[in-house]
Amino acid sequence: MTLGAVEVLTLAQLSLGQDWRLALCHDRPAHLLLWITRGQGLLQLDGQRRGVGAHNAIFIPAKSLFALEIGRQGFGQAIVIPDGTPMRLPQMPRHLRIRDVQAQTELTSLIEAAQREQQARRPLSQDALEGHAALMSVWLRRQITMDEHIPEKRSAGARLSGRFCEMVADRYATGAPMAAYAQTLGVTPTHLTRAVKTATGKTAADILTERVVHAARDLLMTTSFSARNIAQHLGFGSAAYFTRFIQQHTGHPPSKLRPAKA
Repeated sequence: MTLGAVEVLTLAQLSLGQDWRLALCHDRPAHLLLWITRGQGLLQLDGQRRGVGAHNAIFIPAKSLFALEIGRQGFGQAIVIPDGTPMRLPQMPRHLRIRDVQAQTELTSLIEAAQREQQARRPLSQDALEGHAALMSVWLRRQITMDEHIPEKRSAGARLSGRFCEMVADRYATGAPMAAYAQTLGVTPTHLTRAVKTATGKTAADILTERVVHAARDLLMTTSFSARNIAQHLGFGSAAYFTRFIQQHTGHPPSKLRPAKA
């Protein structure tokens, strides 16, 4: 995506119809504002697991690790805002449960207006989309200032989990072992695993593995790079180890995860 290209997508479009693209821990190069309007599920964001439901607004800054499981009956929309935009946006991940009907209607109306502009494809439509996105940012920042949306103070374990997830987003492709993450964070691997498990329901190793699997599957599906090159890019010692890793965590060898040729 080029700088300035704002998009409005459904969650199904964001995931390209493939559940793993949202359900596995990963980060994205663009900011996301998600507006869930139907269904229930689980969100992992900022090193914590939360329940999500209808009328939940979720802001995910670029390069922030997250995972979302919303189920087949769930529905929501995603506003994709490229990183580097001059638009004023929150600096931190936020998950807001919007109970005020007027606020719900306001955001829904802004998204619907942006969708109409995107579909019309008129001259200067991208300028208009940026304007709609800026209004959504104003809406979001207004909500954040309300007392009901001030986040609770996090425990030391939750803060550690958040720092670990930031590191995973930055270093998952280095091949560094879990002990290296723990050493950088100044804790033992056992303590790190316990803190992350309490905060997210997953072990630290699970989260790192999911991020690597997501990257591997994406590269296998969207590029023509060889399995050997992908293995090197993701820090694997050999193509054979990469193949065993993918087989173990997806049930298929890398070749079976490639898109079918026409």
